[in-house]
Amino acid sequence: MQGFHYDALPGRVVFGAGVARRELRAEAGRLGVNRVLLVATESEEPLARELAAPLGERVVAVFTSVRPHVPIQVAEAARALATSVRADAVLSVGGGSTTGTAKAIALTTGLPIIAVPTTYAGSEVTPVWGLTESSASGTSIGTEEARKTTGVDPRVLPRTVVYDPELTVTLPADLSAASGLNALAHCVEAFWAPRRNPISSLAAEEGIRALAAGLPSVHATPGDLAARSDLLYGAYLAGSAFAVAGSGLHHKICHALGGAYNLPHAQTHAIVLPEVLAFNAPAAPDAARRIGRALRGGSDGDPVGALRALSARLGIPRGLRELGLEEDQIDVVAALVEPAVPADNPRRADRAALREIIHAAWAGAPLAATK
Repeated sequence: MQGFHYDALPGRVVFGAGVARRELRAEAGRLGVNRVLLVATESEEPLARELAAPLGERVVAVFTSVRPHVPIQVAEAARALATSVRADAVLSVGGGSTTGTAKAIALTTGLPIIAVPTTYAGSEVTPVWGLTESSASGTSIGTEEARKTTGVDPRVLPRTVVYDPELTVTLPADLSAASGLNALAHCVEAFWAPRRNPISSLAAEEGIRALAAGLPSVHATPGDLAARSDLLYGAYLAGSAFAVAGSGLHHKICHALGGAYNLPHAQTHAIVLPEVLAFNAPAAPDAARRIGRALRGGSDGDPVGALRALSARLGIPRGLRELGLEEDQIDVVAALVEPAVPADNPRRADRAALREIIHAAWAGAPLAATK
C-alpha cells in the first residue's frame, strides 16, 4: 500500500431514533453552553422550538432568515444577532442551508455548533463553509454576477451532531431522493478528490451502499424508519468522506451553478453526478469498480448505468433545463469552473470538456463514458 495522510476530524455523533428529543439537553450540558442561538428556516421553526424546549431559558434568540447558498447578507444578519444576544453556542435544526448559516456565524465568532440535520446534506460533519455574494454592481443571487465562495476552516465544524431518523420521516419523497443523491455525490467524489486516501474511500464505499439500499425504499414508503436510518447513516459517511477527501470536479460545477443561477442544491447535484461519473470513470477503473459494486449491492457492473437507473427510479428531473438553466448559460458556467478544476482530476477537464459535461446535464442526454 502506498503512503497517505489522513486527518481525523474531531466531533461527537449521537445517532438513533428519538435522540433529538431525549438527549439534546444533555449534549448542550456536555459543552457547558448557556446562551444558545437557535437557527432554523421559517418552515422548520416549530420543530426547532420543540426540540430546543428542554433547554429552557438557555435559548436566547431564534434566527429564521435562512436562505439557500447562504447569501452574505443573511450571514451578516445572523452574526449580528449572535453578537447582540451574547450567544455562546449555535443550535442548528434543518438541512444544508441551515447548517451553512450556523457555519457562517461560527466562521467569524468561533461559537460551537450543535447540529441537528433533518435532510441528508452531510455538511454537518465537514469543516467546509460557503457564502454567496453579488458583484459590486449589486446584482442579486441567481445571475451570472453572483458568485459562491467556499473554504475550509476548523471553526465551522460542528462540535456535536445529533442524527435522528424520526426527524426525516416528513421530508417529502422527491426531496428525500434528491437529498440522498446529493449525499451519494459526496461519496462518489471522495474517490478522486484531491485528499483522497484509503480511509475516506472505505467510508465512501459504505456510504454509497447504505444510500443505494435506502433510497428506493424511502421513495416507495416515506415512513419506513429503517430505510430512513440507512439514508442518515449513509449521509453521515458521505459527509465524513467528503470532509477529508475534499472537493472535486463535481462540486466545482455544482457550486458554480448554484452561485450564479441559484439552482436548487440537491437536485442540481443529483442531475450533474452521472455526467461527471461518466466522464471520470474510464480514467479511474478501480474507483469505478468500487462505486459500481456499492451501487449494485455487492455485484460488479456498470456504475454509470446503475446510477442512471437509480435516478430514473427516484424520479429525478432529467436535465438542468427542468430546473430553469438556459442553454446559453452553459458557457458561463464552464468558464467559472475551469480555473477551479483540481489538477489531479482523473481526466483533463478543459473548457470544451466542461461544456460537454454541463450540456449533457442540461439536456438530460447521457454523456458517453469514453476515454
